[in-house]
Amino acid sequence: MENRKSSTVRALHGSGTARRGIYLLPNLLTSAGLFCGIFSIVQTMNGSYQKAALAILAAHVFDGLDGRVARLTNTTSRFGVEYDSLCDLVSFGVAPGLLIYSWALLPWGAWGWCAIGLYVICSAIRLARFNIMIGRTDSGYFVGLPVPASATMLAGVVLIYRYVGRSGLPDKTMALLLLTYTLGLLMVSTVSYPSFKHLHLNRRQPLWTFVAAVTMLAVAVAAYQVFIFAGISVYVASGPALMAYGYYKARNGDIDSQARPGSAVG
Repeated sequence: MENRKSSTVRALHGSGTARRGIYLLPNLLTSAGLFCGIFSIVQTMNGSYQKAALAILAAHVFDGLDGRVARLTNTTSRFGVEYDSLCDLVSFGVAPGLLIYSWALLPWGAWGWCAIGLYVICSAIRLARFNIMIGRTDSGYFVGLPVPASATMLAGVVLIYRYVGRSGLPDKTMALLLLTYTLGLLMVSTVSYPSFKHLHLNRRQPLWTFVAAVTMLAVAVAAYQVFIFAGISVYVASGPALMAYGYYKARNGDIDSQARPGSAVG
């Protein structure tokens, strides 16, 4: 037992975290995201579903900032990676799951809580898989739907229903039940999603991109609920759509090569 304790102490003293402490700024931003997730849970318990959804979106903003700040200031660490994942599980797993269950899935009974149970479990699996795959995959793509994007999808549905109302929209209990199961499966799938990490906004861009950006900003200001819901819906659907397109191209390529005269000759 003493040898085990001694080896543990040596390992802790040999690690960068124990010797140098932790980086303050990125971990403060991560903590702010966690605070937003806790605030969302409290608002859900109080029945303030719009505030709960907005808090999840705020957590997404902080989640994007902490990683970028860590990379820009060269303050990335293993502690930050693990802490970020634990905070994400609360803000983008538990908080949206509780929000959707309380807002829409409660009438479904066991089907409802099983849906959010699957959603939270898939969130945890997705975060764990992301941690062990760091540096092993193309940084331009995510394997499976990112957990923050999944949570934003659920929050966006709450906001669009509050904005539009029941008119012209499907019954929210059925729609949310199917959507929650679908998002959980997409998170643990191997569907590729763009990460946008290779965007270089500091470079010169064509004029039309500036006009498009201003137009999107105007829409976001005028009706942020529509902007968020439309944007995240396109992103969630982009993964399966691109995969289907890739299968279609591969299949057509095989058919063309077989139909081309002499294609089978080595």
